[in-house]
Amino acid sequence: QVQLVESGGGLVQAGDSLRLSCGASGSTFSINTMGWYRQAPGKQRELVAVSSSGGSTTYADSVKGRFTISRDNARNRVYLQMNNLKPEDTAVYYCNAKGYGNYWGQGTQVTVSS
Repeated sequence: QVQLVESGGGLVQAGDSLRLSCGASGSTFSINTMGWYRQAPGKQRELVAVSSSGGSTTYADSVKGRFTISRDNARNRVYLQMNNLKPEDTAVYYCNAKGYGNYWGQGTQVTVSS
């Protein structure tokens, strides 16, 4: 089992920045991909950015050029730097890890006011 704990959400204004952090514990040796997903009210959960153990990254088109995912494998942590935030980025952001299983954090709220 892998446990994930996110932090760093909050209420900001459009154009501001936030940095989300996620720490993994438990069977972290099994983790391959770590990343971030988000779910806005009334919408399905969607991929924001993911990072493979080999270093490749994937971003949603809506966040390319504004968000950056980074990973500290030694500390089993993944980060999401979010710049130039927009009201449409408002959502609960979930940390995800994939390995032997598919694991989720509890989520952290990001609210961007216009």
